[in-house]
Amino acid sequence: MSKQKKRADKHKKNEITKGIFTVLESDREKAFNYKQIASRMGIDDTAGRNLLIKRLKELTKKDRIKETDRGKYQAIPSQNYYEGKVDMTGRNNAYVVCDELEKDVFVPTSLLNKALHGDLVEVYVFPRQRKGKKLEGEITRIIERKKTVFVGVVQMQKNFAFVLPSDHRMYTDIFVPKGKINNAEHGDKVIVEIQDWPDNADSPYGVIKEVLGKPGEHDTEMHAILAEYGLPYEFPADVEHYANKIDTRITPEEIAKRRDMRDVPTFTIDPKDAKDFDDALSFRTFEDGTYEVGIHIADVSYYLQPGTILDDEAYERATSVYLVDRVVPMLPEVLSNMACSLRPEEEKYTFSAIFRLNDQAQVVDSWFGRTVIYSDFRMAYEEAQEVIETRGNEIPAEISITGERREVPQHISGAVLKLNELAQILRRKRMNAGAISFDKVEVKFTLNSENDPTGVYFKSSKEANKLIEEFMLLANRKVAEFIGKQKKTFVYRIHDEPDEEKLILLNGVIKKFGYSINLKNKKTITSSINSLLEEVEGKKEQNLVDTLTIRSMSKAVYSTDNIGHYGLAFDYYTHFTSPIRRYPDVMVHRLLQHYLEGGKTVSEEQYEEKCKHSSNMESLATNAERDSVKYMQIKFMEDHKDEEFIGVISGVTEWGIYVEIVENKCEGMVRIRDIKDDYYVFDESQYALVGQVTNNMYQLGDEVIVQVKNTDLIKRHLDFSLIGKKENS
Repeated sequence: MSKQKKRADKHKKNEITKGIFTVLESDREKAFNYKQIASRMGIDDTAGRNLLIKRLKELTKKDRIKETDRGKYQAIPSQNYYEGKVDMTGRNNAYVVCDELEKDVFVPTSLLNKALHGDLVEVYVFPRQRKGKKLEGEITRIIERKKTVFVGVVQMQKNFAFVLPSDHRMYTDIFVPKGKINNAEHGDKVIVEIQDWPDNADSPYGVIKEVLGKPGEHDTEMHAILAEYGLPYEFPADVEHYANKIDTRITPEEIAKRRDMRDVPTFTIDPKDAKDFDDALSFRTFEDGTYEVGIHIADVSYYLQPGTILDDEAYERATSVYLVDRVVPMLPEVLSNMACSLRPEEEKYTFSAIFRLNDQAQVVDSWFGRTVIYSDFRMAYEEAQEVIETRGNEIPAEISITGERREVPQHISGAVLKLNELAQILRRKRMNAGAISFDKVEVKFTLNSENDPTGVYFKSSKEANKLIEEFMLLANRKVAEFIGKQKKTFVYRIHDEPDEEKLILLNGVIKKFGYSINLKNKKTITSSINSLLEEVEGKKEQNLVDTLTIRSMSKAVYSTDNIGHYGLAFDYYTHFTSPIRRYPDVMVHRLLQHYLEGGKTVSEEQYEEKCKHSSNMESLATNAERDSVKYMQIKFMEDHKDEEFIGVISGVTEWGIYVEIVENKCEGMVRIRDIKDDYYVFDESQYALVGQVTNNMYQLGDEVIVQVKNTDLIKRHLDFSLIGKKENS
């Protein structure tokens, strides 16, 4: 018998084995005869049935299945069932990620059994034929759907419609009966909800919940991005009505319950276009040479009462979402931009962390509690930076938020300068303790009145930004420490140590650029990561190396289990300083006040659930923000189709290379099939595509020249044509 014939027979035997297990596992309580099994497997020829009978006897003999009555077979109760989450691939197959297993379980399209991306499922893992072979299985039960609401485009038929989902991981369209189309028209982008998926139906049945508009229109696409992640873009009418009826007056009765800080010089430093001011700083000097620094945070918890529809809505949202052209706030405007916002020349209720510091920026005394403040002055970061750089108080017109030259009051500019000195000391201490300095370049767009991008610019942190950052970090750290040392349930912001395997992979990539990370111990890792981030600053590979380094880190999340914050090198850390835009900060304010009033520790289980929800919503918001940037990059590149750009290869996959343009950070793909000078194969070990004839290599980090081939705003995809490698790259 030839080797080819042996391989074919073995393959057929394996397919029949899988089919037998699939049928028997479909109903573990039932026994099937060979005719029933053959029918379900679609075997209708004599040779196939004979092979099936032979295999049933072999499996019975090996005790892998049991024969309950003569000619009737049943599954043996198996330990091969696991719970996990579905992770769809680009080719409509999936992996099920199970905590109990070291490897993910591969599931082909034919054995998904209506499971969708993100679903929590039960998977049956087929017994492995040989050691080292990948795990394969079949999804036997859907435990919990991840999502039932999708965004897609309507395709009208005579008496029904299909919605083609935008999410590439959604492998099926959704059937919509005529009575559930809800005035949608052919080609509309809509929100559709799956209501049922009958056993004999190829597609799930759904109802169109909302028409977003025509694909490609700006507002349609922004709303679609939010809807894809289940994020709202407006408040329910009853929530708006409730918020508008809140009494937002500053009353003598409430002031009497608080520490009055209205006479202490206080100011805000925020982005030029900010509308909600979460935080303010106050500053004064004492006769003994120490300084009082007040970090005053909007007292959102005063207005946001537990058990109200407003609080329920804020909790569900958990965060504000910052798209390229808009903010989707966590709180209605009457609170976020008005009552809670620490606007200049207005009295406001605040929750404060007040510290007494010496010249070495050591905290010699601290106080936490509710206050009332009066903000004397509002500055933009650019204005504060001008004060720091010139050591003066004259703000040029082009920097000023008023559009005219203006003066910063002497006592405010003096406070900024002294606070900057203290912030630099705090930062040095933090870095010496092992903090990691991530100053990743942020891509921003100049938009015209139609929200079309007319330019790209990069936002980076300067001293004024770092001044605010250091004092916010100080407040967050000290609040967490204050409660943490009392061993009471609290909401922490935690960040685990990086995974060693990810660091080894990172090392492999950065060696190409002549860098390395010393993996000897925690201290050498943080020190060499900081050196790496410093060395790449301003170089062509900076964004790539920054991105890869961030990906090698664990994700920061909210938890009641305090393991410290690795990236900041803090043993205790929380989020206290942004309650207008983050719900965990509201929880922190409530808990802090509860404990200041002598309250007993609260339910850890209840707050851990809230932490998980907040972390999940933060992740969805981040993804939506990233998608909006991607959308705007593609829109920007539509007007640059005839130009050639220098780019850096930022990703390599089996279907092509991703290239990030150096001058504007826009990222697109060169598909492997479009590289015509050779037949290229993906080499995972080298992060490269390798030509099979020429051995020519396109590797992560290489500089190449590209041209825009195609821009697809609806799918948010940018395709490049590869002109070639940049000489001397």
